[in-house]
Amino acid sequence: MSDVHFENIYGDLKSAQFSGIPTKDGKNATIRTMYAQLTSTRLFNENYFAFRAALDDAYAKGLRLVALPGDISDDAQPINIDGISDILHEYQAKGMRFFIAPGNHDPNEPYDDDEAGKNDFLTRDGKEQKIYAVNNAACKAKDPTVVCTNQLMEQGYDKLLTKLGEFGYMPNKNDVYWETPFTPYTDGKYSYDAASAASALDKRQFEICAEGEGGSYKAAGETKLGKPYTRCTKIIDASYLVEPVKGIWLLALDANVHVPNAKFDPANPKIFSGFDNAGDAGWNKVLTHKIHQMEWIKSVAARAKAQGKQLMSFSHYPTMDFYANQTDAMKAVFKSGAFQVTRMPAAATTAALAGTGLPLHMGGHMHFNGTNDYKDAAGNYMVNVQSPSLAVFGAAYKIVSYQSKDTIDVQTVGLNNVARYNELFPLYQTEYDYLQGSVAAGDVAKRWDRGILDSTSYGQFTRTYFGELSRLRFMSDYWPCEMKEAAMSLDARQMLILSQLQTKVTLAQLKDNPGVLPITATCAAKGTVADGGVAASQLTADWATATAKAEQLAAAANLKLDDFAKISAYEFYGDFHRTVYAGELALRDMGAQRVAQYKVLMGAFPATPAAIVKIGDLPSDQNAVNVLFQNQFKQVFAIFKGLGSGKPSDRFTIDLKAKTLTNASNSGLSFN
Repeated sequence: MSDVHFENIYGDLKSAQFSGIPTKDGKNATIRTMYAQLTSTRLFNENYFAFRAALDDAYAKGLRLVALPGDISDDAQPINIDGISDILHEYQAKGMRFFIAPGNHDPNEPYDDDEAGKNDFLTRDGKEQKIYAVNNAACKAKDPTVVCTNQLMEQGYDKLLTKLGEFGYMPNKNDVYWETPFTPYTDGKYSYDAASAASALDKRQFEICAEGEGGSYKAAGETKLGKPYTRCTKIIDASYLVEPVKGIWLLALDANVHVPNAKFDPANPKIFSGFDNAGDAGWNKVLTHKIHQMEWIKSVAARAKAQGKQLMSFSHYPTMDFYANQTDAMKAVFKSGAFQVTRMPAAATTAALAGTGLPLHMGGHMHFNGTNDYKDAAGNYMVNVQSPSLAVFGAAYKIVSYQSKDTIDVQTVGLNNVARYNELFPLYQTEYDYLQGSVAAGDVAKRWDRGILDSTSYGQFTRTYFGELSRLRFMSDYWPCEMKEAAMSLDARQMLILSQLQTKVTLAQLKDNPGVLPITATCAAKGTVADGGVAASQLTADWATATAKAEQLAAAANLKLDDFAKISAYEFYGDFHRTVYAGELALRDMGAQRVAQYKVLMGAFPATPAAIVKIGDLPSDQNAVNVLFQNQFKQVFAIFKGLGSGKPSDRFTIDLKAKTLTNASNSGLSFN
């Protein structure tokens, strides 16, 4: 269960200034606004219910060992860590065991951040409330509009490992075996007492420098770099290996790399601001800044093989391409840095991890559902399974079952039905009413579609959330101007016709015949009108010709062109982003007819679309109406197809001996 992002919505902020919103059952809700949720890549509030639903479901299925690959909390605040700890204790008392690996939200920084906070807690009258930790500048200035409480502090490693120690970070008497990368068991003899001594936090540290790992690795690193390492300090590596039941090794890897930055102060090395957040670093930085960990992984993998142990590793970060190998295409089509491509593991990183002999890695961080594998010339084979977040569309957890020495079954359990998922909806209605009634520009910009409050299941709620997230954030953040306009204006019927359109009418002429299709030349640069053009009215006839061709394409697939109009622009770009995140699970949500319609579109574009004429970095408005769309959306639909046709990610079998992934689902849909 990855990326729970638990927020303790009925927790105590321990503030006389703000105790939350009183509810009808006598509790106080300390929740974030719906607008905050709809513009975030994770929900904040409903996770409270989703996590319990997932645990109840897992318990009912007889599952007792649960790995949590990081971001278990909103941002490691005491109110949230204490809340999730209470829940884990509750289920632990029923016989479940939990094993946590740290994520970039827990901890956000390696040391306590007592200046942190959030701007968007919901008040009883539908407005936003700022709540910060007591050392925040606004709190020090006694800003009356800000609530100050250290329940919103973001805790570092020391507090987290102490509070959550019994969930894997520290040895348990019932464990068959437990170690860290630094554990020196005398004569190789394991005992609980020896493990307890080795678990002390001061014995689980290494030297990190701005340029790479220090300690015994510093001299070689400095020689390679050609100059001394700087900003060096000791920091915790929270990794551990545990054998909770005989024969199963769980390798929890702390792949957080908090690199000392320009604010690092050697005289005050535990100031949180002296370190970068680990979110974009991932495994790429582990190779240079946690060399000891790579060597330890190799040792663990070799010992697991020699001793006949089933080894499953998990960390917060993916170890290989998480976009179904579509990353390069996405970089070419969308805005620079779009879709968080900076978080992509480099090919050399994947190769290095596979070279350790690690067979299976379960990752999170991206909130994606997906699978990928890697083979090298030396015979190493590694599978990376991305476990989706419980706090997004495609919310699910994974069941990993060892069928034999070399055969592993992976099953994805979706969370479509969650008890109490709509418990907070009346409070969101108050927010909606306030935003609708306000004429302040800031409030008007935050208005959202009330239809989400009509959701009849958690699955439908997260689906609508992703539509709004796409509309309110993704389309502006990721899509170039002219692509955004097309994607937010055209339904699938119009797209199919446009894919067939051949015309000499230019973008600049659209204003003279505006009734044919709802796009403009707004995003284009003004070009020089060439001789030999045609009248804008010609577009009407050309559109009719293209429509006839589109009808033939639809009919060849036993579909009707007019039915394509049911896929509105909002549905299209929502589907695209849902597929980015959920892969195979998104296609199941679409259903067979919509998948068939998209397959027609994917095969409809010209083999070689006309090149786009540009003026500087912008397309010229003298491009023919069809040119931009056919050139750009041929690529968009190729990426869409790839994202929906990746390695099996719902129910599948891993064969480590044959080095294969086999789809074991009878109900899966694909764009292939």
